[in-house]
Amino acid sequence: QVQLSESGGGLVQAGDSLRLSCAASVRTFPTYVLGWFRQAPGKEREFVAAISGSGDKTAYADSVKGRFTISRDSAKNTHYLQMNSLKPEDTAVYYCAAALRSWYTVTSRSSPADFGTWGQGTQVTVSS
Repeated sequence: QVQLSESGGGLVQAGDSLRLSCAASVRTFPTYVLGWFRQAPGKEREFVAAISGSGDKTAYADSVKGRFTISRDSAKNTHYLQMNSLKPEDTAVYYCAAALRSWYTVTSRSSPADFGTWGQGTQVTVSS
């Protein structure tokens, strides 16, 4: 079973950039759809971005489109979330996830329920 471990969170100012990394314990290419979710205090976990098993398709939440970029390095079994132009409303715990679902299923629902494996989460705090 795949295990995921995130790194790269921290405290930054509005407008800054951060890159989150998520390392998998096993080969994820091309089987797993990989994604990022986030959860702010008192709110539900929400979809941020996903990348297909082959790495040729990506999807983003409207709130991060144009600012965040998801990518994967198949040789390293690692996927990334590059976050630019960060805003205070991006403050949350960010979780990476892996899904053994089709790309269509994952992106049509953008639901945490479709992802069976999760990392431990990493805090991102953006000050104004």
